[in-house]
Amino acid sequence: MFNWNDLIFFLELARQGRLMPAARRLKVDHTTVSRRISELEKDLSLKLFDRKPDGFVLTEPGHRLFAVAERIEQEAVGVEETLQAAPSAPRGHVRVASMEGIGAFYLAERFAELAEKEPGLVVELVTERHLINLTKREADISISFVPPQGQRLAVRRLGAFRLALYAAPDYVRRFGMPRTRAELPAHTFVDYVEDLVAIQPVHWLLDVLEPLKVSFRSTSMHAQQNAVARGAGIGLLPLFSAKSNPRLIPILTDEVVVMRDIYVSVHEDLEFMGRFRAVLQHLAEVVQRDAAYLTEF
Repeated sequence: MFNWNDLIFFLELARQGRLMPAARRLKVDHTTVSRRISELEKDLSLKLFDRKPDGFVLTEPGHRLFAVAERIEQEAVGVEETLQAAPSAPRGHVRVASMEGIGAFYLAERFAELAEKEPGLVVELVTERHLINLTKREADISISFVPPQGQRLAVRRLGAFRLALYAAPDYVRRFGMPRTRAELPAHTFVDYVEDLVAIQPVHWLLDVLEPLKVSFRSTSMHAQQNAVARGAGIGLLPLFSAKSNPRLIPILTDEVVVMRDIYVSVHEDLEFMGRFRAVLQHLAEVVQRDAAYLTEF
């Protein structure tokens, strides 16, 4: 009989593909992960992984075990909730991944609302420039501007937000206010670092123009907004962030309309579990409630 606990190590290595990332997630030494996998393979008399230069790849028996182990994991996670005599308030940690801008300027405050309503829940907001892999369980829930791809993901459109061109009074005083879209190419802009844009729809300025003059670039939307507010140039910013800075003046609001969808995704195994369901429901409610805030001046 194999050790059931070895399945925890097996699942994490299968998701991460390398010993060190799996060890970090499990909070153990990488040699422990290697040893537990070797013991599991010995107990089952099966080779579960092919060891390759770029990591560990599941064999055919490994894929079959992975499907079984995920079902066992799901049942184990739901034991406490299932055995409770009556529904109770959700509690526990939920890791949510998002882009930096919407995480800092919109989601953080909405999760603070959730903390007041559900004090037993702790949301861990992780911001990245790239899409987090939910299949590898890098997070429990993802908020993104494009629908992510992956096996057994439940993906839903929550709503949308608008972006607009903004400048600072100092910039307008020095260079004037563009009155038509045709005047924009003569102006200076703040933009993303082109070769570091991980998700193309985030390079939203290209929806308006490809700027000829750029004074400042950053991978951080927050940094871009601060540079625009200081007068570095014109920037295309989401309304949910620009509204927080009174130094920003909207430009050509009738001519330039850029929209992006907001998607929420979760692994199917987690979708209907109490704490994850509570976060998903809260996100759906606040985005619907804030529709005007997200899309109107």
